[in-house]
Amino acid sequence: MALIEHLDDGIGRVVAALDRLRLAENTLVIFTSDNGGFLAFGANNGPWRSGKTHLYEGGLRVPGVARWPGKIKPNTRTAHVALSMDIFPTLCEAAGVTPPADIDGLSFLPTLLGRPQRETHRDLYFVLREGGPAFGGKTIEALIRGPWKLIQDRPTAAWELYHLQRDPAESTDLAGKERAVLLELSAALREHIQLGGQTPWQAPDRAAACPPPLPQPRPKPKR
Repeated sequence: MALIEHLDDGIGRVVAALDRLRLAENTLVIFTSDNGGFLAFGANNGPWRSGKTHLYEGGLRVPGVARWPGKIKPNTRTAHVALSMDIFPTLCEAAGVTPPADIDGLSFLPTLLGRPQRETHRDLYFVLREGGPAFGGKTIEALIRGPWKLIQDRPTAAWELYHLQRDPAESTDLAGKERAVLLELSAALREHIQLGGQTPWQAPDRAAACPPPLPQPRPKPKR
């Protein structure tokens, strides 16, 4: 709770400074979170299932807040779904800069400005890797396509399938009944996993990959 209070106070100081310096109307402020609240620490994720370290909606759905006086109408809401990767192209469009063509993010500036948003039908792919013993270095994944969501919430768990429009609380697993949908989404998910595996996220650790040879025992001296 103290962390949230300090965060709220810090954001308020930034916004107040923008107002005081008369920079608010030329500054787009976006605030969101990277995951849902951690239930073990007393978080409340509302009606959504589970929380941080999980890929159920309680671990994925987070609110987003944007402020741009004179551009964004106050006290407005939208049901538009965006990903954190969409923030960069949104800021680029707001600044009149063309973002790189090879990025996955999509600008949601029209939504912020109350204009029609061109909806693009795309898969929403989520992956989480934990370095501790719970995951053993493996990953968990989820994929959302339209109203359908495929999820494997633990490395050894079975695939689960949910219809988020009819069942936003993810209470009824349809993996056994909707086999065709399961196969379609699992094939799409494999493509995302393979694509991500092609990216060199970090330089290889040569020392770890090729450890030095173990010391050899010394021969016993002859008498």
